[in-house]
Amino acid sequence: MPDEFVKITESLVNETQKVDGQEKPLPAIQPKKNTVLVSHGRPPWYSEDGQRTSDAFVIGVAGLLLASSSPFWRGDHISLGSLQTHVAREIIRKLGSIPTVIILSQDSFYKFHNEEELALAHANMLDFDHPDALDMPIFAACLSDLKACKQSNIPMYSFEQHQRLPETKYLYGATIIIAEGIMALVDPALRDLYDLKVGTCFYLMLARRLRRDVKERGRDVSGILDQYLRYVKPSYDNFVRPTASYADIIVPGSNNSVAIDLICTHIREKLEERSNKFRQKIAIPHRYLSSKSGASTPESRVEDLDLTILPQTPQVQGIFTILRDKTTGRQDFVFFIDRLATLLVEHALQHLPYAPKIVTTPVGEQPHGKKMDAQYTCGVTILRSGGALERGFRRVINDVPVGSLLIQSDSKSGEALALQVNLPQYIKLRHLADETFVFLMDAQIGTAAAAFMAIRILLDHGVREDRIIFITFLVARAGGVSVLRRAFPGVKIVCGGVDDEMQEGWLEGYKGEGNPEGRGRKVWVMKPGMGQIGDRYYL
Repeated sequence: MPDEFVKITESLVNETQKVDGQEKPLPAIQPKKNTVLVSHGRPPWYSEDGQRTSDAFVIGVAGLLLASSSPFWRGDHISLGSLQTHVAREIIRKLGSIPTVIILSQDSFYKFHNEEELALAHANMLDFDHPDALDMPIFAACLSDLKACKQSNIPMYSFEQHQRLPETKYLYGATIIIAEGIMALVDPALRDLYDLKVGTCFYLMLARRLRRDVKERGRDVSGILDQYLRYVKPSYDNFVRPTASYADIIVPGSNNSVAIDLICTHIREKLEERSNKFRQKIAIPHRYLSSKSGASTPESRVEDLDLTILPQTPQVQGIFTILRDKTTGRQDFVFFIDRLATLLVEHALQHLPYAPKIVTTPVGEQPHGKKMDAQYTCGVTILRSGGALERGFRRVINDVPVGSLLIQSDSKSGEALALQVNLPQYIKLRHLADETFVFLMDAQIGTAAAAFMAIRILLDHGVREDRIIFITFLVARAGGVSVLRRAFPGVKIVCGGVDDEMQEGWLEGYKGEGNPEGRGRKVWVMKPGMGQIGDRYYL
């Protein structure tokens, strides 16, 4: 390879820009890939019967068309990185306030290499630009799981080592998935999963590759050029360019704002079609069920709700008296909340399996007893009022992992939004989730909107319905618990007490739907209740 050619390409790699009169290297943009990007929170993806109503919206973005016959392009474009990644990021930026998004990168799915293949790879003699270099079945399986609102564990690949790593990357909870890569449209199984297929014009096939591989992957220019001529360009001609016919839209390499605006408009329309708003239906369930059946439906009786209620001993009644008193100081409130939480968790242990066990005492006797027979057990708190149960939980079960879910109400619609999912490893791995008992904790079940979402998240991960034990201080008999019971009859609900009413009102400061006077959005408050438990516990 001519030395002059190498020098020219090295100048592209080391290009600088003037900043405050000084020459500085162009910044390398590190796009966030295989990460859940949260902007607005994830709205319900299920209906009031608890079943999933919509999949994630999947966009395939591929680099398809060479816009120039020359392998080089102007240096001021090099810092953009690959155009399909750039387009993916532009889509996210133009969407603005959006639900959760995942950019799923093709680069994660290179196959595992044996010693012989590794030797060839380090000598730049292994073809990484052929479709066979990618584990397409795993790529499609991971994308299929994420589209179906399940968790997935994405492979991790080291370009410096030319090897797939033993670690995986846990992903869950996307409303929009952008699968990007040069060969994103090559495999038929992948194409079948896309709701929208986007092609990009490819200005920077070599220039981008040079700068990326030298700066990020520790390669030398001569080896990159040899690999480009030997593998990259032939692969593009034979496999990538023919897939342009599958694209629904082609985004040009420059002046592409109109195309991206069209894509974003289409995405917003599809998300609006899939939106599901039902909190008002389940908040006052007898109204909803009556309108659905056409006949008057009485409110549920406590005995019909299949609740496991803490025995109402004088001690428990005394604790509730203190907790309901608005004049109770924070120190006393925290103390008695922790005490009540301990009693509730102890009472909930009856729903775990037990096996016979014989022990030998110091005096030689062998009494017959029981031991816990659950292979995997963990706790999950719904932040932040659910955190008030965590100390009591750890007092009773102190050697199991505890995760959390951040679920809050949308400020305008009042619908539940999933803002953060931080689950124990037992739940992240599906083959373990099926064997795991989960104690799900929240302070109360009023409208049951947060409970619906939390249970649905656990089911998406493969946790069995009959292995979810929901622990709560209070349940509103006239609230959403009756609809929750119909949707998830196998879930065990353990509570400290049952209140009768849900009072409907308006939260000032918000203009909600059906509220032209601007009185705020509609809310429902438990009566008599214990006030805002999270605020009283933490503040």
